[in-house]
Amino acid sequence: MTAMAHEPLTQEQVLLEGFLALDTPEGFRAELIEGEIVVTPPPDGDHEDYIELIVNQVYRRSRTDMQFSGNKGLKLQSGSGCPKDHVIPDGTFAPRRLRLYRGADSWMPCDGVTMVLEVTSTRPKADREAKRRCYARGGIPLYLLVDREASSITLFSDPEKDDYREHCTRPLGKPLTLPEPFAFDLDTADFL
Repeated sequence: MTAMAHEPLTQEQVLLEGFLALDTPEGFRAELIEGEIVVTPPPDGDHEDYIELIVNQVYRRSRTDMQFSGNKGLKLQSGSGCPKDHVIPDGTFAPRRLRLYRGADSWMPCDGVTMVLEVTSTRPKADREAKRRCYARGGIPLYLLVDREASSITLFSDPEKDDYREHCTRPLGKPLTLPEPFAFDLDTADFL
């Protein structure tokens, strides 16, 4: 019997393999964000209501016909020395003509994604900071954040390296302009 020599796994490889092997309870969401495994419980009803209000307006008012996914895992470039980030946004939008989700693996690259959406819940700091950096590193053009704690909505745009160069924050109840390819004012009056 001959033994095969194997290269030792790096810490990043062990972390990624452990993450991909996780068996999370039904309804929970596991993500690998900046080298940390994050497991979140199912969202509350208000969280889902905000998402539906946004999706409904995008479908009805967007200049570009959009597809939406509320469960799409994205593989994104990571920060220094970490395995690729594996993030599941609350919402992912892409032009329908791309059919981006058709045939995609559970964890797909973010090429073609126009906007991601997060609504704060159990870990608002992760949505405000770590996920923002992940999405910017991935080059996702727009990141829409509904911050329930701050009663505000923020659109981050113009990604460069680890952050977005532009952002516009409005209090909930005031409209927020979504630029091309959406090209409409998002009405947040019903968010209150």
